[in-house]
Amino acid sequence: MLSSKHLFGTNGIRGLANKELTPEIAIKIGAAIGTFFKRGTLVVGYDARTSGPMLAKAVIAGLNSTGCNVLLAGMAPTPTLQFTVKNHKVDGGVIITASHNPPEYNGIKVIWSDGIEVSHEQELEIEKVFFTDKTHLAEWNAIGETRELPGVIDEYIEAIEKHVNVKAIAKRRYHVMVDGANSVGSLTSPRLLRELGCRVTTINANIDGTFPGRPPEPRPENLGDVAMAVKAVGADFGVAYDGDADRSIFIDEKGEIHMGDKTFGLVEKYFLKANKGEKIVTPVSSSTLIQDIADEYKGKIVWTKVGSVTVAQTMKTLKAKLGGEENGGIFYGPHQSVRDGAMSTALILNIMAKTGQKLSKLLGELPAYYLQKGKVECNDNLKEKVLQKLIEKTKGLKTNTLDGVKIWFEDKSSILIRPSGTEPIYRLYAEAKTEKKAAQLVKDYSLKLKKIIDGLRN
Repeated sequence: MLSSKHLFGTNGIRGLANKELTPEIAIKIGAAIGTFFKRGTLVVGYDARTSGPMLAKAVIAGLNSTGCNVLLAGMAPTPTLQFTVKNHKVDGGVIITASHNPPEYNGIKVIWSDGIEVSHEQELEIEKVFFTDKTHLAEWNAIGETRELPGVIDEYIEAIEKHVNVKAIAKRRYHVMVDGANSVGSLTSPRLLRELGCRVTTINANIDGTFPGRPPEPRPENLGDVAMAVKAVGADFGVAYDGDADRSIFIDEKGEIHMGDKTFGLVEKYFLKANKGEKIVTPVSSSTLIQDIADEYKGKIVWTKVGSVTVAQTMKTLKAKLGGEENGGIFYGPHQSVRDGAMSTALILNIMAKTGQKLSKLLGELPAYYLQKGKVECNDNLKEKVLQKLIEKTKGLKTNTLDGVKIWFEDKSSILIRPSGTEPIYRLYAEAKTEKKAAQLVKDYSLKLKKIIDGLRN
């Protein structure tokens, strides 16, 4: 969340709309971004949140005040807007979204000319302008202009279709259940799927920034309705998106919800079959399953810190073509090196059409791990001290401290404990060969974490 020292968290700027992220603050942020881009041309768009149009207007005022021109793309998924920046060869973009956060939040993402979010170093440059009031306001006759940019969804859908075998998919006449989270995923995926010859049934597809259907994070506990609907209508699979549609969680034809590791693992397997020796970029929060598949199909895993910005920036540096996260984010470089829910859906369809197999069978053939997540409340000012204590207490175990602490055990189970970059909590991700063991790891380490936090509070 917004602080007096930093604007950016793990994934852009986030805050409570009209409380932390007010129009006044948004104008100032827009002017800082505009100063950073030195009178460039930027694409601006937003997700379905009620505060989106208001904050977009404020950011645009800030951008125009520094002499930046704006192409207003309007309401669209984050990956659509990222593709638009790259496709229209502009200097960058600003996206008003808080992704999976509840409806009362909103946020600001800054995009570089290649469609990838700016690096952490570039974020610091924008912060420096913001906190030192060093904005360069344009003269009265050099203020930037804003014009609307129609047709961005058409261009985006067309681009995705170039990366899959449209005829092979259309031949299968798949029935897909789409859960749009009452947000921007509803503007692209149902249409894309119909163009791929699929029959589409939707749930939570009406645009409503209060997110009445379910919370915008596609966690298993939020997807009971779509899982039941997949079985009820006899769909071939279901897909549920987050608030800005850059992440997708899949439900097989039996109504089973699969974590993002599984579907990323499936894409990784077929990608490596066709591209031996390629690098696969993934955060330390990902499952050992990803390493197992890379070992079997001769891929090279590059571990990163958690966060889509880090994965995308690492892919860019290494010229890697595939990345993924356990939360349902798949980065398909040949299209664009960012998370893209609709592209991920098309890739899964492509694999199903190529193999003729049902989703449950394809996922069932992958190494099996059970994932359990947990969270423990922790004030932001305590996070660093808690981490140091945790590192001390886990010495002697097989650990990786690239981002938080990840511990691997001899039975191939593991747990990652890391401070959230967007909320006052610590997140825990445990996996094991049985659900019971994974749940036990979350329970044990949640208690250990609480003990450390309580000890530091007193």
